Amino acid sequence: MQNNILKIKNLDSFGPSPIPEEGEWISVRNIEDISGFSHGIGSCAPQQGACKLTINVKNGIIKEALIEVLGCSGMTHSAAMAGEILIGKTLLEALNTDLVCDAINDAMKKVFLQLVYGRSQSAFSCGGLKIGAGLEDLGKYKMSQVGTVYSNDKTGTRYLQLAEGYITNIGVDENKEIIGYEYISLGELILNLKNGLSNQEALKKSTKFYGRYNEALLKFNPRVQ
Repeated sequence: MQNNILKIKNLDSFGPSPIPEEGEWISVRNIEDISGFSHGIGSCAPQQGACKLTINVKNGIIKEALIEVLGCSGMTHSAAMAGEILIGKTLLEALNTDLVCDAINDAMKKVFLQLVYGRSQSAFSCGGLKIGAGLEDLGKYKMSQVGTVYSNDKTGTRYLQLAEGYITNIGVDENKEIIGYEYISLGELILNLKNGLSNQEALKKSTKFYGRYNEALLKFNPRVQ
């Protein structure tokens, strides 16, 4: 019977299982072994607010952070503080730092787990994502990736704000289904005003359309009708 027992010596010599990191397979033994770009979603204690935290980590150190929050007014100020706190810290330091808001702290825990298990957006990207990748989603004058949509059983769905900007009108077809919308790119509006355009010129230049808005049977202001 003893001859049939497989004896394994020095079991710990196998080391930790490798995880995918920036196009390579890495056996992580220390915090500085971790690199990656990922997101974490957290909520506050009463679960009335949320944070989406995006961080870009190189050799265990946070080089880039994008913090988007939705909730109380204190949360927005906490995000401003966390933006200054996070950069330059190791993943472990950030995990054990009070980021002021419960939701941001919770998001930090979630993104930490993503990275230490190799489940990052850059897991199979050789060399990872460059610093600045966290802001790419907010390019083209977008203010955030936050959308506000309201619905009720009497008037139906109303788009109020989407990533492109502030919705001024929505267009529906003969089935009363939304097929497009008109919006103001607020970031572009501010830029036009700073460049010296008049209010009306700046507004006209920053007003854009999405979908089949021009084909709509009915167009109306979602905040009024």
